[in-house]
Amino acid sequence: MFDRREFLATSAWAGGVWVLGELGECQAELVSPTSQKWPANYFLQGNFAPVAEEVTETELKVVGKVPAGLHGLFVRNGPNPQFPPLRNYHWFEGDGMLHAVLLRDGKASYCNRWIRTDGWKEERKAGRAVYPSLLDPPSGTNPPRFKNTANTSVLWHHGKLLALWEAGPPTEVRIPDLETVGLYTFGGKLKHPFTAHPKVDPVSGEVLCFGYNLVAKPYLQYSVIEPSGRIASTTDIDLPRPVMMHDFAVTANYAVFLDLPEVFNLERAIRGEPPFKFDPEAGARIGIMPRRADGTAIRWFTISPCYVFHTLNAWEAGDEVVVVACRSQKFPPIVEFVPTPNAAEHPNIQDSEAVLYQWRCHLKTGKVVEGPLDDRGAEFPRINERFTGRPSRFGYCGRNGGEMFDGLIRYDLARQSSTFHNHGPGRFGGEGVFVPRRDAASEDDGWLMTYVFDRNTGKSELVIVDCRDFAAPPVARVLLPVRVPYGFHGTWVDLA
Repeated sequence: MFDRREFLATSAWAGGVWVLGELGECQAELVSPTSQKWPANYFLQGNFAPVAEEVTETELKVVGKVPAGLHGLFVRNGPNPQFPPLRNYHWFEGDGMLHAVLLRDGKASYCNRWIRTDGWKEERKAGRAVYPSLLDPPSGTNPPRFKNTANTSVLWHHGKLLALWEAGPPTEVRIPDLETVGLYTFGGKLKHPFTAHPKVDPVSGEVLCFGYNLVAKPYLQYSVIEPSGRIASTTDIDLPRPVMMHDFAVTANYAVFLDLPEVFNLERAIRGEPPFKFDPEAGARIGIMPRRADGTAIRWFTISPCYVFHTLNAWEAGDEVVVVACRSQKFPPIVEFVPTPNAAEHPNIQDSEAVLYQWRCHLKTGKVVEGPLDDRGAEFPRINERFTGRPSRFGYCGRNGGEMFDGLIRYDLARQSSTFHNHGPGRFGGEGVFVPRRDAASEDDGWLMTYVFDRNTGKSELVIVDCRDFAAPPVARVLLPVRVPYGFHGTWVDLA
């Protein structure tokens, strides 16, 4: 049997340190062997496959025109393993790599850098993969070690760029050259893993965050971080069992948690069975608590069983808390925690796909009214973050269209309508990040940025879409010198 405390120490807090290069003149350094044989895993083929070079290039070609006043860094995180896996591989496990485009005076530069965690450096020294997959059956008597890949998201707050991975602490990265400063634990005050989806309150400047634990109580902890970066409070929240809680939401006065039945079982993992299992019999709940309250103040609202990877937003409407998210009937098979030997046997992205969905939780009666807002598969929702926790009219999602998103959806929640931006035949993109105009006159006065891969040419680009003319072609396409694999979440850092 694994010792729970030892398992916790070696998995949830396995650290990493980044050491990244500078943004200089055009250069490319081969940093990973290219002659290795990669398995025929769905998430290691096509544009999911890792890239082997770190590239820095200035004076990129722009089709169209970069909007005036855009001076900043678009940076996105994602998995990019440097070595073939020992046995199994899951998309969530690849070594983190940052891809960044710097925009200034209508010109664009690009760089990508591996996140050199302790685990990355250990495997680099060994010349092969050392760490097992979460999908690998246990061997021997020692608990497996899992590295902090720092591969999921990025947060810009109190003048620091933090790379996030939900089972461990953040890592601070210097911009614009992406050079790593080191692990960031908020002065040693961070006492729990740090979600990949913290929320920044646009009025107070606070960061609201949580961390879940899979092997020891408390299974959930929640923290409030002041604008200066000081952790003001941390509280435990009681859960009956360990679950995968990827995202949450906040309103002006409340924190909103999703206790959903993607349940972790350590004994099952020890037996070599999938460590996570979607168990609708375990029930599903939304928890609402005052943002500065103790965890015992949380109030739970029963909802129909489902899974949610990402919330769009939440806000208060009279006596109700409204939550909007991308909801699937069950944990999506395409990313289920089971071995996937090849693309032919992999579930289709449309199977149990998420749709935009709404819950209205009545704080006085305890009742919940819930239902879909659309019937199209949509994921990676984003908003104008100046409206985080407040009533927002517009939301933006990627539309499921095959191997990734074939376009972007702009939802108008007030009019209950939507507009589609089509990437074009054979072109697939990722999450669209909203970048507001500096002197914005309305909520949708800004642009959506995303990386798009063109299967026809095998190349990638950054596209910039005008949110007020959403169905039109991009106002600018920045042609990139390398392929950018499909990844996860990004942000815009305004440098003006």
